[in-house]
Amino acid sequence: MSVWFVTGASRGLGSEIVEQLLDAGERVVAAARDPHALDRLAAYDHRLLAVPLDVTDPGQADAAVAAAVDRFGGIDVLVNNAGRGLIGAVEEASDEEVRSVFETNVFGLLNVVRSALPAMRGRRRGHLINISSILGFSAKPGWGVYAATKFAVEGLSEALRVELEPLGIRVSLVEPGLFRTNFLDPSSVRLAGRVIDDYAPTSGRVRAWAGTHNGAQAGDPAKAAAAIIALGDAAESTFRLPLGTDAVERVQLKLAEVTADLAATRTVGLAMSFPEPAVAAGR
Repeated sequence: MSVWFVTGASRGLGSEIVEQLLDAGERVVAAARDPHALDRLAAYDHRLLAVPLDVTDPGQADAAVAAAVDRFGGIDVLVNNAGRGLIGAVEEASDEEVRSVFETNVFGLLNVVRSALPAMRGRRRGHLINISSILGFSAKPGWGVYAATKFAVEGLSEALRVELEPLGIRVSLVEPGLFRTNFLDPSSVRLAGRVIDDYAPTSGRVRAWAGTHNGAQAGDPAKAAAAIIALGDAAESTFRLPLGTDAVERVQLKLAEVTADLAATRTVGLAMSFPEPAVAAGR
């Protein structure tokens, strides 16, 4: 049995991951702002440790990891799932709104990673699974600030991958598209407080869309959870895992755009070096 540590475990994708892991016989540390939201899983008490965790609090992250190590001896797989969203044009988002999303999605993830890595490094094994978003690979109108947080998660994950591989620790990046969770609920995603009429045809449409499509997303969270668990169980795997038809299509579209841009700018890009120094006469 492996020991899994899942943040944002009380609802949505995190809850689905926790329940499937417990059904499969794994040991699970379920971290949530309100661990009592996991009381429904009391029957699994011998294999479940529910811990309080606001990921923006480094002290809580340290305490949650310490409790996991004390109870189960270590952490084999860390799933950084906790996150929140913001919808609005980039210009519409206030400094406070932007910082709040970064505090959870980026600095919160870093808090948990910094807390968990010492024990993983000590054992020379472990697996970090960072839940990004397809918007962390290809941004869309209305999601600019949220996408920026997930782009940051992608960059951190790419660096962590090469830093931790020599220490026996794997890193994976999951890029879900739209799944039928509560992510579009007001408790998970906020609307920027400022509205600028000029953005009505772009970001404004996304605001309206979020209110009418909650609960109608095409992706099945149970299937996403199963794929993430398979990723954690696999002896070898790819670094990136796009999930959902929309995610796969957006990856393909962006790769085509980047390839076209590279072809169009390659000559200019390669012409930036200093000329070779002239060879002195007589040599």
